[in-house]
Amino acid sequence: MIIVAGVDDSAHAQQVLRRAIEEATARDADLHVVHVVQSPIYFHLPMEVAVPIDVAAIEAAQRKAVWGSLDPILREADVPVKAVDLSGYPPDVLVDYATEHQAALLVIGTRGRGEFASLVLGSTSHRALHIAKCDVLVVKPLS
Repeated sequence: MIIVAGVDDSAHAQQVLRRAIEEATARDADLHVVHVVQSPIYFHLPMEVAVPIDVAAIEAAQRKAVWGSLDPILREADVPVKAVDLSGYPPDVLVDYATEHQAALLVIGTRGRGEFASLVLGSTSHRALHIAKCDVLVVKPLS
């Protein structure tokens, strides 16, 4: 059995990972911890204001930050863990990965931005709940 946990560069990702480890331990499952990099949106600026952007460097720095903050928790896990880096639109990529690996559960976080912010910015947890073929556990931030 496989459980997939989606993590990002937020402080809440540690709570999501801990909860995913609890679920994997209780279910005697392997845990796949997936970080999805979403490339930055490009803006067209006047030619005289053009600034080169090293997208690969930005993505590498984000991955380093994510795994660096989660590494202490991953090292203490008593379940088999696989760390995975992917790129794309996070909710779709997470659900596709979970489906491809026949995951029993997808564990993701919510930032609790509210309906309006989610409408404008998008909501990974909301979209994943609606398109996932497996169960989805949404971990709310501790208040």
